[in-house]
Amino acid sequence: MARNKKQKVDSAEVSSFCGQVDLILESGIPLYDGMETVAQSSKDSPYADLYQSVYKELNETGSLYEALKKDDSWPVYMTELTGIGEQTGQLEYVMTGLSDYYERESRIRSAIVNAVTYPLVLGVMLVLIVLIMVWKVLPVFQRVLNSMGMDLNATGKALINAGSVVGWVILVVVGIVVLLVLAGVIMLQGSKRENILEFLRKMFPPIRKLDWKLNASRVASVLSIMLSSGFPTLEAFRILPSVLSDQVMTERVKEIHKKLEDGEGLADAISSAKIFSGLDERMIRIGTATGREEKVMGKIASMYEEQVEEGIAQLVAIIEPTLIALLSIVIGAILLSVMFPMIGILSNAF
Repeated sequence: MARNKKQKVDSAEVSSFCGQVDLILESGIPLYDGMETVAQSSKDSPYADLYQSVYKELNETGSLYEALKKDDSWPVYMTELTGIGEQTGQLEYVMTGLSDYYERESRIRSAIVNAVTYPLVLGVMLVLIVLIMVWKVLPVFQRVLNSMGMDLNATGKALINAGSVVGWVILVVVGIVVLLVLAGVIMLQGSKRENILEFLRKMFPPIRKLDWKLNASRVASVLSIMLSSGFPTLEAFRILPSVLSDQVMTERVKEIHKKLEDGEGLADAISSAKIFSGLDERMIRIGTATGREEKVMGKIASMYEEQVEEGIAQLVAIIEPTLIALLSIVIGAILLSVMFPMIGILSNAF
C-alpha cells in the first residue's frame, strides 16, 4: 500500500528506523553504506520512497539531519535530536534513546487504540442486538400473543409497549454515542485533533489525568536522552514543546525555559512548574545534586509510562463490564415485557 506523503511516519516505524541507524553506527559501517542497505531492503515497504529519499540526501549532504529535515513526514523531535547527536558526536547514543522512546510511544498508542476499539465494537454489537430485538423479535411475540385469540389487559399492553419504547430509546442513545465516538476517532486523524483532545480533557477527568502523565513521561524521557548526550539543558527545553500534546504542559515547559535563562536552577524551575509529583521533584533535586539528572529523568519516564498503561487498562476494565451489563439489562427488559403478559395469558387459559 502506498504511503500518503503528507502523513507522519508512525512511532513504530520511527523506532525501527532509529534502531537500524544505531545498529549501523555500532557496527562501524559508514552511514551512507548502511542507509543504502536500508533503502534496498525496504523496496516493498510503504516507506520505500522515504528511505530512498533519505539515502539520496545523505549521499549529497553527508548529514543524516539534513536528509531527515528535507521531508516533514519525520517527527520534528526526532529530526532535531538527530542534529544534536551529529553536533555532539553522540549520534549512536541518541539513536538508541530515540528507538526506545518511539517504541514506548508506539506501545502506548496501541494501548489507546485497543482501549477505544474494544468498547466501540461492543457498542456496535449492542446496537445491532437491540435493533434485532425491537424490530424483529418483539413484533413476532406480539403476533403470537394476538394469534391466541385473547385480549391483553391494560398491564400486559403497557409492559409490551414499555419494552418496545425502552428498546428504541436505548438503541437511539447507544447509536448516537457510537457515531460520536467514530466521528471523534476520524477527527483525531485530521486538523481538529487538538480541539478533540482538549474537549476530552475537560469532559473526562480520567483522560485528563492520563494525558498529563503521558506528557510528563515525554518531558522526562526527552530530558533523559538529551542530558545523557551532553546537550545543554536550555536547548533541551527549547525543543521539548515539539513533542507535547497538551497546551498547559507546553506553557509550563516554556516557563521552565524562561526561568533557566534567568539563571534559576533546574530543580527549582521544574518544581515551580508543577509538572511532576512531589516525590518526583525530590528525586530530581537529588539527581541534580549528584550530577545524575539523566538517570533520574529516565526512571521518572518509565514510572509514568507504566502508570499510563495501567490507567488505560483500568478504563477498559470499567467500560467492558459496564457495556455487557447494559446489554444484558436491555435484552432482559425487552424479553420480560413480552414474557409476563404471555405467562398471564397461559395461566388464564389453563
